[in-house]
Amino acid sequence: MTLLAACALPRSGPNKNEIYKGSVDRGGNTHVLFVNDHVARASSYTPSYGFGSDFLGAGTVGADEIRPGDVLGLTIWENVDDGLLASMGQSNTPLQELQVDSGGYIFVPYAGRVRAAGNTPDELRQIITRQLETQTPDPQVTVTRVAGNGATVSVMGKVGGQGVYPIERPTRTLSAMLAQAGGVAIDPEIAVVTVKRGNNTGRVWLRDLYANPRNDVALRPGDVILVEEDQRSFTALGALGGQTKVPLGSEEINAIEAIAMVGGLSSNLADPTGVFVLRNEPQSVARNVLGRDVYGDQRMAYVLDLTRPNGLFLARDFLIRDGDTVYVTEAPYVQWQKTLSAITGSASTANSLSSLGN
Repeated sequence: MTLLAACALPRSGPNKNEIYKGSVDRGGNTHVLFVNDHVARASSYTPSYGFGSDFLGAGTVGADEIRPGDVLGLTIWENVDDGLLASMGQSNTPLQELQVDSGGYIFVPYAGRVRAAGNTPDELRQIITRQLETQTPDPQVTVTRVAGNGATVSVMGKVGGQGVYPIERPTRTLSAMLAQAGGVAIDPEIAVVTVKRGNNTGRVWLRDLYANPRNDVALRPGDVILVEEDQRSFTALGALGGQTKVPLGSEEINAIEAIAMVGGLSSNLADPTGVFVLRNEPQSVARNVLGRDVYGDQRMAYVLDLTRPNGLFLARDFLIRDGDTVYVTEAPYVQWQKTLSAITGSASTANSLSSLGN
């Protein structure tokens, strides 16, 4: 009856022996390892945000380069009283809001269909001037440009003003475009900036964007910029001050800090020899930790014994990563106390019932 009562007693999760039974050494599929200096060093890999070479190697876009979708304004001066385009008594002809078509062309009277995309306003001015020179003496041309949808990026998420913004001379880089959109609207310490360009995606902490000029990448037409809160977290379970999902934030957090963030070990329940960190380890890291070839991601249960002479130091050196589960087992005497309580409680209940029967 005592054994049956013990098996049915409530508890916060599996004990140490039950976790050990799932180890690879005992036919399970989880590598159970006590953390030592080697394990702490080999598992200290921390995935970092950043941009790939396709982002870092891209030069800034010519701010004045004309693209399909841009809107142009032309003014043509003619050195005659009765010109091709100008009305009687007028020396110039304004041609406003000429939109560059999807093929990159505009139509200019007497000059025909002119290739505008890929040229700067000054280069286009020279092209139109040469084509009009054969029909009117000494024409003078000015060209202005308003960036259209062919040279824009989309800014979304936690920013001051979401929208579609043109790439212009002051906004050719990521930080400048974020400033143009009103800056971030969340705590900069937890802000993550993602840039999507075609099939490629880069991500960077906001603080790293400003700390390292290399992260201030040049923008390209069609880029999508998303600002959001960091979603990385770990889960705390077992005999702790709290059982919850905890955001990691932008800092590196070790096992001691992770335990402290949820109120520390429960002094009435926790077994300081049974602090587990559960994670799926990438193949490359698992090989370094285990010292042998393994293939694919590996389930790892790292054991931290805080009662060892260097246990606290090892826990301080062991980094917590996104998706980790920090689990603390109950001390063996806790289950024994629960068993005794169940027995004595059952006996008291039986005595009470017996006295009622008498």
